[in-house]
Amino acid sequence: MSEEQKEPKEARDAKPRDEGAAEAKSPEAKSADANAPEGKSREGKSHEGKPRKEGAGKEGAREGKDAGKKRGDGEGKAPREPQAPRAPHVPGKRAHPVPRLEQKFREEVMPAVMSEFKLENRHQVPKLAKIMVNTGVGKVLENQKLKPEYRDAVIDTYMKITGQKPVMVKARKSVANFKVREGAPSAFMVTLRRDRMWHFLDRLINLAIPRIKDFRGVNDKSFDKSGSWAFGLSEQAVWPEINMANVVHTHGMNINLVFDRSTPAMSRFVLDRLGMPFVRPEPSQQRRAEPAKA
Repeated sequence: MSEEQKEPKEARDAKPRDEGAAEAKSPEAKSADANAPEGKSREGKSHEGKPRKEGAGKEGAREGKDAGKKRGDGEGKAPREPQAPRAPHVPGKRAHPVPRLEQKFREEVMPAVMSEFKLENRHQVPKLAKIMVNTGVGKVLENQKLKPEYRDAVIDTYMKITGQKPVMVKARKSVANFKVREGAPSAFMVTLRRDRMWHFLDRLINLAIPRIKDFRGVNDKSFDKSGSWAFGLSEQAVWPEINMANVVHTHGMNINLVFDRSTPAMSRFVLDRLGMPFVRPEPSQQRRAEPAKA
């Protein structure tokens, strides 16, 4: 029996393998090495046999970015001009001018209302909260559909006179007597507040209403219990922004002025002081209204 055969199995396994055995690899390992990037192997070593350092790529990328930042500072960019300091914010002060009619309301109308109705607090003075403008389209529907040219005419008119795009209001439920079907278009509406509200009212009083033919004053009997007032215009031609030569369909509009903490008498007094041309009673009617003196 030879010496190799006499050696135990554990001793034979402990001996180093020869170079040919060390180079022998499985087919899976060979395919992984083939797919690895150039100069790198599956075990993380280069073909030269040097091991790859962990985190070396990240550190190198960071160094490259830092170097690029250092090189790019001040190259190809104009120096920034120093910005002027902003004005301090003053509470209650607007950045744009106050509308003319709103300023008149604060300076002239409010003191007059307080003295006329014996009000002790300025917060008791009626306040114009919003203006709602709407146009009904129920009469121009065809098979419960609105004509595109009529819709475009109403939208164009509202955008010119109010500065806002109107909202289409649809019927909430069907009413057979009025031939209304649920979901059918019923009106266009715009709600104005703050500066746009005051600008609209100013142009309405001083530009639109004086252009009404045979005008003798607006009705002062259409106030509700809360002091809100409503009236209507028969056509959009009274507005100077509308060129009737380009208008395909004519339409009117309802205008509602909504007041807060007001009464009909107080709202009428405020609108009268703002310049609303109400109907003036004739001398004969005024004499009849006066009680006979004893």
